[in-house]
Amino acid sequence: MSQLHKFLFDGLPVRGMLVQLTDVWQEVLKRRAANLETGAYPEPVRHLLGEMTAAAVLMQSNIKFNGALVMQIFGDGPVKLAVVEVQPDLSLRATAKVVGDLGQAQTLSEMVNVHNEGRCAITLDPKTKMPGQQPYQGVVPLFDDQRQKLDKFSEVLQHYMLQSEQLDTTLVLSANDTTAAGLLIQRLPIKGEGNLAAKASMEDEDEIGRNEDYNRIAILAASLTPDELLNLDADTILRRLFWEENLVRFEPLTPSFACSCSRERVSHMIRGLGLAEAESILAERGEIEVGCDFCGKQYRYDAVDAAHIFAPSTQQPPSSDAVH
Repeated sequence: MSQLHKFLFDGLPVRGMLVQLTDVWQEVLKRRAANLETGAYPEPVRHLLGEMTAAAVLMQSNIKFNGALVMQIFGDGPVKLAVVEVQPDLSLRATAKVVGDLGQAQTLSEMVNVHNEGRCAITLDPKTKMPGQQPYQGVVPLFDDQRQKLDKFSEVLQHYMLQSEQLDTTLVLSANDTTAAGLLIQRLPIKGEGNLAAKASMEDEDEIGRNEDYNRIAILAASLTPDELLNLDADTILRRLFWEENLVRFEPLTPSFACSCSRERVSHMIRGLGLAEAESILAERGEIEVGCDFCGKQYRYDAVDAAHIFAPSTQQPPSSDAVH
């Protein structure tokens, strides 16, 4: 079963999280492989999307936010887009769009960031919005401050966390065809750290000690190998890495797979195409068929359904959707 483990280092300004997605990640891959039009993702894409999925769960559980966290990467390589969406209850969905053949592309830069045009965007979309409120979005390039391409997705997110939250973060991510997993270690903000006067008044020795605590734990975390992260259970991993530390652990959480697509949302999308475009598709194909890229669910609309969509009323189309 997929689980997320949260823990603190007792007496130290450091927190951690460990996620191992098994059944959830396998469900994502199974639904993609069952799509007759697209088929399974190539292996490097599966592993990149798995790392993104584990990372998105870690980041969603790391914030106090009642809304969806949407993580995207997009660029100028054969992987045009990869998206993971995680809800506050840790239900998730994920998809990627691959155009053409990957060829020899294996790394993040080869798949997404060929000419340094790639970007990573993280969007926080609140469930309840105030009038005029827009989702918050942060965007970072897939290169470092020296414009050197980053080949590990964990490096991209570490750079993002340092820029957006000014918090030192260590991430270890890995994925294969059965498991997507990640370990996050983060230095907790010191009370008043964002205040310049408070920062100026901090004792230098105290600040050095706090950094040394984080650095020591970060080095231990970075020693975790992909094989260990994917194949060892959480208790074994934490015991091997931090056997000299006093951990305060919390009850594990259980991520799940869930898709938010619906006939109502698809109907709204068709309405956005306009009546003329919808009628053109119906004339050519006899029906409008829309498939969800996340879960593979198919929605079909005949002429009667389309008429209900564009009718000047709020009535929903009858349930003749022929969903497969």
